[in-house]
Amino acid sequence: MKQLDILTLEVGSTMTKANGFVRISNHSLAHVAQGFAPTTVLEGDVSVGVQGAIVELQKQSHFYTDKAEIFVNSSAAGGLKMSVHGLTMSMTARAAKEASLGAGAIIRKLTAGPLHAFDLEEIMEIHPNLILLAGGVDHGDTNTVLANAEKLLGLDLHIPLIFAGNSVLQRPIRAMAEKANREIWITENVFPSVDTLNISPVRKFIHDAFAKHIIHAPGMQKLNRYTSEPVLPTPGAVLLATQLFAEIAGDTVVFDVGGATTDVHSVTDGAKEFTDHLVDPEPREKRTVEGDLGVYVNARHVLALDQNGLWQQQEEFLRAMPKSEQEKALTRWLCETAVVQGAKRHAGSLNEIFTASGKKTIVRGKDLTAIKWIVGTGGALTRIEGGAEILAKIKTGPTTHLLPRPDARIFLDKNYLFSALGTIAQKYPELVQNTLKNIFIEGQTT
Repeated sequence: MKQLDILTLEVGSTMTKANGFVRISNHSLAHVAQGFAPTTVLEGDVSVGVQGAIVELQKQSHFYTDKAEIFVNSSAAGGLKMSVHGLTMSMTARAAKEASLGAGAIIRKLTAGPLHAFDLEEIMEIHPNLILLAGGVDHGDTNTVLANAEKLLGLDLHIPLIFAGNSVLQRPIRAMAEKANREIWITENVFPSVDTLNISPVRKFIHDAFAKHIIHAPGMQKLNRYTSEPVLPTPGAVLLATQLFAEIAGDTVVFDVGGATTDVHSVTDGAKEFTDHLVDPEPREKRTVEGDLGVYVNARHVLALDQNGLWQQQEEFLRAMPKSEQEKALTRWLCETAVVQGAKRHAGSLNEIFTASGKKTIVRGKDLTAIKWIVGTGGALTRIEGGAEILAKIKTGPTTHLLPRPDARIFLDKNYLFSALGTIAQKYPELVQNTLKNIFIEGQTT
């Protein structure tokens, strides 16, 4: 048996995936092994699923794993749950939301302006893993942000608070946290001035906080015996891979259709013809999560979009792992609907408004018309036939929706490696870039 150089573990809510890599001569990695096993959260110890995936990998590939460098990402135990609080919904709250989603979080509550008693009650009920407080451009509003900080620090929650608001408040808010004996992480303002997004520092802090504090699923603490590297939220790992891919291949959008949600990650500045008309700033790296667009757990929400009702009559063929042609056909339709709807929600739109000087066209949201690559990852798009044809259906821009143009190229990540490579990229970005180039650019594309 040969020895793996790198092993990645993805601890999902239902399945754990193990991927094995060896270094090759051109300073990149070759994917040589893969194994799957149930995550076993409900049985009380996710490390059981980890061991099962590793054993399966060894059986399938005949590779040793004992000397491999190991990297881990996870969405088990509900993923990274956050509440996010800003000053205005269109500015600081939106900036904080973009930073949190880009880090791989699930936002359970988003507020703007003063926090009320009912907001605090709901935060206690949600019991997030992290709280992000933003608000105020630098040297702007202070009173509302200070009041919100005091209320959040007064909650009986033993979780970190990240402050990414008006920089002049860093010292008094730190003093508040020390007085309340609460852990606080302070970083740069996520919205330091009007029309300026500063998302990357906050995203890094969220990843660090996740690795340090959020491993609460039974047995998750045992993952430390597998790796000395930070544990990343799975969607954050996918976005890291998307960023590196875009650097070498051009502007990219990635669709990850799952049983419960559809995640869309894009890396693009858009086309100048549309960004010149943009009303609000958009981040270059953007992630949206459509919690009602899933092909199994949330399939009924997708079936409700079937205007003719023909597919609703096929609900009896809904399966987590479709095998028969009828089951596959239903999953294929669910996947197509999730991709099309997810793309329209992620993409910006052209809008006409009337001003004193006449009719004017404005752009709201993310412009995807400069996208060069459309990537499909995850089980639904890569395991069911027709994934490339599904992704091709969004190549209709620009119309009212600023979707990719017809000349965008398509790639199916058939071995579901974006999350694995994104996890490795936190330590070896150049190695991952070379690997992405070999696997995705020089491989078969559409």
